[in-house]
Amino acid sequence: MGEDGSGARAEIRLRPLKTAPVKPPPDRLYGRARGHKLRPRQQILLAVTLPRVAFPLALAATPRAAFAAPVKAVWLEIGFGGGEHALAQAAAHPDIGLIACEVFENGICSLLSHLVPEGGEATGETPKNLRLWTDDARVLLRALPQETLEKIFLLFPDPWPKTRHAKRRFVHPEQIFFLARVLKPGAEWRVATDDPTYQAWVTEVMAAQDFFHAAPPATQRPADWPPTRYEAKALRAGRTPLYWSFVRKP
Repeated sequence: MGEDGSGARAEIRLRPLKTAPVKPPPDRLYGRARGHKLRPRQQILLAVTLPRVAFPLALAATPRAAFAAPVKAVWLEIGFGGGEHALAQAAAHPDIGLIACEVFENGICSLLSHLVPEGGEATGETPKNLRLWTDDARVLLRALPQETLEKIFLLFPDPWPKTRHAKRRFVHPEQIFFLARVLKPGAEWRVATDDPTYQAWVTEVMAAQDFFHAAPPATQRPADWPPTRYEAKALRAGRTPLYWSFVRKP
């Protein structure tokens, strides 16, 4: 086995999953990419501000080079929604480079609107340790070198509750491989959901894999997990979120 520029092994062998057969994940993304019509400022944010903080695929092989200041580790958030969690993590950990992924334009605009003041879309200072990926997160996962990340967040993803849509869920037996590949041994994958169907699905899938230590979930959000609007919505509706912390095995 060779080594890449980061010193990680160039390839690894992972044990196969044991879960019951399920259809492979589709090549295309499902779900909304756009919501209501964008307001003028939102259009400016996408056209002017987003390119300033976008994570370029050309730097996937050396992700630390994408940040404007040196970082000691790289984290990844898959589906940042309105951006509350990503912004909180970037502010709390200035020495960590966070790549935040989202395809929903209104959510992207929500995060961008908090980065720069109105009128400062082209010149306002942006976080040196935050970069956005606005395409399919799976593309980025496949492009990153192995053992690159020290933390991944998947918070309140679309549950796709119908059985025939199970293949669309991000927690998927075939997806676990790619998550495990990019995480360093001992690294953490955080998952949270309030949907009972998805909670049962995560429990089943993670009980049948060999890549992560899968401890039972917490029923209260851990202190170092910043809140999100989706969690708040679930709590208002009387639903109980579960919070998993999966640790990558050596």
